[in-house]
Amino acid sequence: MRGSSTDPTRSPGHRRTRRSAGALATAALLLPLLGAAPSESSTDSSDTTLQRAFASASAQYHVPQTVLLAVSYLQSRWDTHGGAPSVTGGYGPMHLTDARTALAATEHLSEGTEDARGDSARPALHPTTQIPAESQLPARLKTLAKAAELTGLPATDLRTDETANVAGGAALLADAQKNLGESLSQDPADWYGAIARFSGADDTATAASYANDVYDVIHTGEARTTDAGQQVTLAARPDLAPDTAQLKQAGLRTVSADGTECPKKVSCEWIPAPYSEFGDNDYGNHDLGDRPASQSIKYIVIHDTEGQWDGVLNLVQDPTYVSWNYTIRSTDGLIAQHVKAKDVAWHAGNWYINAKSIGIEHEGFLAAPDAWYTEAMYRSSARLVSYLTKKYGIPLDRQHILGHDNVPGPTTSTVPGMHTDPGPYWDWAHYFDLLGHPVKQTARKSGGLVTIRPDYAGNQPVYTGCVTAGQPCAVHGSSEVRLYSGPGETYPLIKDIGLGTTPTTGVNDLSSRVSTGQQYAVADRSGDWTAIWYLGQEAWFKNPKKHPTAVKAAGLVVTPKEGVDSVPVYGRAYPEASAYPTGVPVQTVSPLPYKLLTGQKYVVGDQVPGEYYYAVTFTTDSHKVVVGKDLYYEIQYGHRVEFVRAADVTVERSGR
Repeated sequence: MRGSSTDPTRSPGHRRTRRSAGALATAALLLPLLGAAPSESSTDSSDTTLQRAFASASAQYHVPQTVLLAVSYLQSRWDTHGGAPSVTGGYGPMHLTDARTALAATEHLSEGTEDARGDSARPALHPTTQIPAESQLPARLKTLAKAAELTGLPATDLRTDETANVAGGAALLADAQKNLGESLSQDPADWYGAIARFSGADDTATAASYANDVYDVIHTGEARTTDAGQQVTLAARPDLAPDTAQLKQAGLRTVSADGTECPKKVSCEWIPAPYSEFGDNDYGNHDLGDRPASQSIKYIVIHDTEGQWDGVLNLVQDPTYVSWNYTIRSTDGLIAQHVKAKDVAWHAGNWYINAKSIGIEHEGFLAAPDAWYTEAMYRSSARLVSYLTKKYGIPLDRQHILGHDNVPGPTTSTVPGMHTDPGPYWDWAHYFDLLGHPVKQTARKSGGLVTIRPDYAGNQPVYTGCVTAGQPCAVHGSSEVRLYSGPGETYPLIKDIGLGTTPTTGVNDLSSRVSTGQQYAVADRSGDWTAIWYLGQEAWFKNPKKHPTAVKAAGLVVTPKEGVDSVPVYGRAYPEASAYPTGVPVQTVSPLPYKLLTGQKYVVGDQVPGEYYYAVTFTTDSHKVVVGKDLYYEIQYGHRVEFVRAADVTVERSGR
C-alpha cells in the first residue's frame, strides 16, 4: 500500500533501507509437470549441482528426496535469489529463516499523502500509528539457527551456499520426524507430520494446508530452470497417499475458521478490524455496508504490507488506523480476514474503488527485489482470489485484479501521492497461471491490441532507489516493461503529466511502465519496437519477435466520438448531480489532467453506471448508495486504470 513521490528515498512507496541485503488443492491451481522423469530418484541426464544437493542431503539425513524437493519447491520454487533473504528473512531453496539479520521493522500505511479512504466528502485520513517493537521473534522466523545447530554448518554457509542450505532443510525435517516419534522412513507418505511442523505454523489448520500443498507438488511433479540456471526435476507421484493422522501428534493449537469468508482449501483465521467510535465524533477503521446486495464488488486490489506480519496485524486492529479485507503470511500462506466482504475497507486511496473492491495485503516489500515472495503465499493468495472472483462474478483480468499501483487518483491533487505497490517484482504471470487464467495470446496476426507479457526471469530492466536515491537496485526479474517516446532507448522516457515530474528509472516512478497482463491498443511499429496509446501519447517498448515482451490480443476499445478533439478522463465513476437524493451532498465529477485525444484508442475493461456510496457517519441510518444514469467505461489509460463517460466515446472492436 505504498505510494510515489519525486524523491525515491522519501516516497510512500519506498521501503526503508534493510539491515542486510487436510484437503488437496483444486486442479485449476496445480502447475503442470514439465518433462518430469518417471522415476523416484527425480534425477536425469542433466543432473545439476542443486539436484545432486537434494540427493546428497536425502542420503545423509534419511529424508526422502521427493519430500525435500517438494518442500523446497513450495518455499522457493528451488531458486536461490543470490543468497538474498525473502520477505520474512528466509534464505536459499529451503527458505531457512534468520529474521534477526534480514528484517528491519517498517511501517508504511501512515506514510505519504495518499488518503486510504479516498473520500473527499470527509477530511483526509492520515494515521500515525507506529508498529511496536518486537520483543521476541517467533520460531518460524529463526529456523536457520536451529539448522546450524543440527548440521554443525556455519550460519553464513546456510544462508549463501545452496548445498549447505538443502542439508539444513533436510536436518530440520529429520529432527521434526524424530520429535514426532516417527521413523526416518523412505516412504514420502510417512512424512506428513514433519512437513506440517516444518512450515513453522503453530496451528493445525495452517500446518495442514501447508503439508497438503507439499503433497500436491508431489502428486503433480515439477520441473523448471532455477534463477541460477539449474534444471531441477521432481517426478510425479499421483497415487501417493500421505498419513494425515500424524498431524494429531504435532501438538499444535486449534484455530477456528468460523466467521471467515475463505475457500475450504486454505488456512484462514478471523482477526477482525474494529468498527468503533473514538475522539470527537470520529470512528474507524472501515465502513459498514451491504455488498453485494447494495452494490456490486468489481475489483480485487493486491497490496504488499511493507511490514512484518505481527506488526501489521496490530495496526489493522487499531480503530484509529486504516483497514483492508485480508492479510496473507509469507512463510506458510496463512490468511487472516479482517473486514467482511459486505463492508467497505479503507485501503486503496480511492473511495469509488474502495466501495467496489476487496483489498488483500501480502507480507512483502516493494523496493527490495530480492526480498522474494514464497510459493506458499502465491498459491494461498491465488486460491483466495479464485474463490472471491467466482463468488462475486469478478472477471479474471488485469482491469479487475488490480495492483494498488493500478488504482487511479480520484482527483488531480491526489495523483502524485497514490501508492505504487506491489511494484515491479510481483510476478503477475505466475500469479495468473495459479489462477488458472494464464496471460496468453488471444488474437491472430491481425490483432490490434497487445497484452504485456515479458519473460519474468529474463526481463531485468534497471530500477534505481531501492536502498539509496539514484543508485541501481539489485538485478532481478520483473513483470514490467519500460516505455520511451520513440523506438529506441536513446529517446526520453514517457512523461506522466499528472505526476508533474521528470520521469526516472526509480522503483516507485510509474510514469513510463506497463505491467504483465495489461492490454493496450497498438499505435505503430518499427523494427523490434511497438508503440501503444498510453497517457494520451505514443509510447514505445522493445518487443522483438524472437523474445517478445507482449502478445497479440483483440477486444473492445474506446475512441473519441466523431467531431470531438478530446475527451476528459476521470479517476472515479461518480453519478450526475441530478441522481443525488435529498440529504446526500453532490460529489463533484472532476476530470483529471489527462485527455483521450482524437485518433487514440484505449482498451475497455468494463462498462459501469455512475455510483457513489455515502457513508460518513458511524450510525448507518444515513448511508445510501447513489446510482446515476450516466454510464462510464473503465479503460487502461496508463499504468493505472481510469474512466471516461460513455456519452463522450465510441466503442469498437479491435482485432480478431
